[in-house]
Amino acid sequence: MDPTPVRLAAHPAYAGTPLAARTLRPVSRGMETTVTLSPEGAAAPVPGATGTEPAPSSAPAGLGAASVVALLVLGAALLLLALPARGAVRIKELADVQGVRDNELFGYGLVVGLAGTGDSERVFFTQQSVAGMLGRLGVRVEPRDVRARNVAAVMVTARLPGFARPGAHLDVTVASLGNARSISGGLLLVTPLTAADGQVYAVAQGPVQAGGYAAGASGSSVSKNTPTTGRVPGGGTVERGVVPRLEGPLLLALRRPDFTTATRVAASVNAALGDGAARAIDPAAIEITPPADQPDVVALLARVEALEVEADGRARVVISERTGTVVAGERVRIRPVAVAHGGLQVAIASTPLVSQPSPFSTGRPGQAGAAAGGARTVVERSAVPTATEESRQAVALPATASVEDLARALNALGATARDLVSILQAMKAAGALDAELEVI
Repeated sequence: MDPTPVRLAAHPAYAGTPLAARTLRPVSRGMETTVTLSPEGAAAPVPGATGTEPAPSSAPAGLGAASVVALLVLGAALLLLALPARGAVRIKELADVQGVRDNELFGYGLVVGLAGTGDSERVFFTQQSVAGMLGRLGVRVEPRDVRARNVAAVMVTARLPGFARPGAHLDVTVASLGNARSISGGLLLVTPLTAADGQVYAVAQGPVQAGGYAAGASGSSVSKNTPTTGRVPGGGTVERGVVPRLEGPLLLALRRPDFTTATRVAASVNAALGDGAARAIDPAAIEITPPADQPDVVALLARVEALEVEADGRARVVISERTGTVVAGERVRIRPVAVAHGGLQVAIASTPLVSQPSPFSTGRPGQAGAAAGGARTVVERSAVPTATEESRQAVALPATASVEDLARALNALGATARDLVSILQAMKAAGALDAELEVI
């Protein structure tokens, strides 16, 4: 049975010449296979081939177009298998090793060298701090005698990472505690930083870099960002380190607890270290027992953190009523539902009504206005409220199976982002939104 001929009129060499599927002839050259098209009943010349001598080939002589397509499909499948799974992330981004965490440090200090933007005399604790500091340096001064606007009392905070050794440097944050207008350009004096146990773990000192400014004159002022908060990059020095112990069974704490994710993490660790090396205790913790042949815990954790797992989680829609922002996750679905939403706008127009006396109206000498017994100008306002409600028909939303379908369905409503906040809340109450609604 002859196949239906195909005419290629776009190429002058094949104009009007029927082509049949049997004219597909593979020509093999080593590892390369070329498929050529030739007019029916004629042999197409192949570059590099002379006469009828077959070219040397390592492939079977009967390799046809179907075999070539099969090879291409097989190569694409192998390439897809080599790629990581969709949504797979490293365990390092999903969990933390229990005990390896940052520790909060804080302290009270003084920032000096301000250009008249420090605390005023009404902030008495700043004066006491200056007097106490000078007293430790051998200078006796009464707190009430301190009259300096170039000093500001500040709180200093920092985060001490796990395994931080003495001598390491930290970035510290400085915030004004009094009524200073700006701490930009000031110098933070030596400030001990303590933890919740009252022990000193670091000391901070250095120039303050504020991300804003403030200036004013003659009742006018201009400011940018918050000039009363700044940072001292590398201004903290660790004096006492915190070294967690990595012994015995190790616990991985998931940042977002989930049964499915915990099970997948345990399975991935078992596949890499051997059966029984990990087990999910609960949705938030996975216990890892180091094998006897791998005593190096650091190398073991580095290997575990590099494993990739496809994380799972609840379908969630996050909305912000303040900004009208709506963010929907990949697994958010909606059921068939009919939505009718109309906006109500209320406007109040205020019009001033001025009643002015006639010309040459006078009162009693030495008095003015109503006390003079004469006429005066009266200004009143007339308010006219108006309400406008949009008339919209109900829109039937079909069930969705992907984020694209969800976006298309919500766009069909023609509502603004702020309207979507109310619509999604109503859909959740009606049971048509298969997702967790989180309002921030």
